[in-house]
Amino acid sequence: MAAGLIYRSSALYELAMLGLYGRHYPSRYRAVAGLIPPRSSVLDLCCGPAVLYRRYLRQKSVEYTGLDISEKFVRDLTRRGVHAEVWDLRQSDPLPPADCVVMQASLYHFLPDPLPVLGRMLAAARKQVIVAEPVRNLSSSKLPLLGPLARRLTDPGVGSQPYRFTEGGLNDLMLSLGTRPPRTRLISGGREKLYVIEKSQAGA
Repeated sequence: MAAGLIYRSSALYELAMLGLYGRHYPSRYRAVAGLIPPRSSVLDLCCGPAVLYRRYLRQKSVEYTGLDISEKFVRDLTRRGVHAEVWDLRQSDPLPPADCVVMQASLYHFLPDPLPVLGRMLAAARKQVIVAEPVRNLSSSKLPLLGPLARRLTDPGVGSQPYRFTEGGLNDLMLSLGTRPPRTRLISGGREKLYVIEKSQAGA
C-alpha cells in the first residue's frame, strides 16, 4: 500500500509538520528532548526523519536508535549517519532495550488497541517511557474533505487510520496501564498531551 504524501520525503514531512504546528513546531521537540538526560540510550519509535535526534538530542551525546516502518526514511537516516532500522511495530517482536523509549504523535496508528505496543515500550524501557500524542487533530475535522484528506496524507503505508485520541480517551488509556499516574502536561500550544512514565512507576 502506498504511503501518504508526507511519508515519501523527509523534506515534505518536515514541511507538513511545520505547517501543522507553526510557531510551536520547535517546542514540541524541545519538550521531549528536555526530559532525556545526556548520554542516555534512546529508542525513538515511528521516528520519521528523526528530527528529535538530529536537531535536539545529538548535542546531548545520546546513544540513539530510530525505528520506522518507512524504508525511505531509514535509508535517508543511514546515509546521514543516524542509527535507524526498519521496524513494523504492529508485529509482536520485543523492542530493543533503552534507557528512554519515546513515541511522538504516532500512537494513534495503533488504534483501536494500542495497549500491546505500550506494553512493549514499558518492557523495553530501563528508565522512562515518553509519549506525546495529538489531542486536537485535523483528521477529526467534520469539514468536508479536510478530515479524509488529512487521514490519507498521514498514512505511513499501512492504511489510513480513521480514529484519533481525545484528551479524555488518552488519559483513560494511560491510567489503564497499571502504573502510578504519569507526569503529564499539554505541549505544542495545546495540540499534544505529553506523558512521562518513570520505570519505577511501572513496578520495575
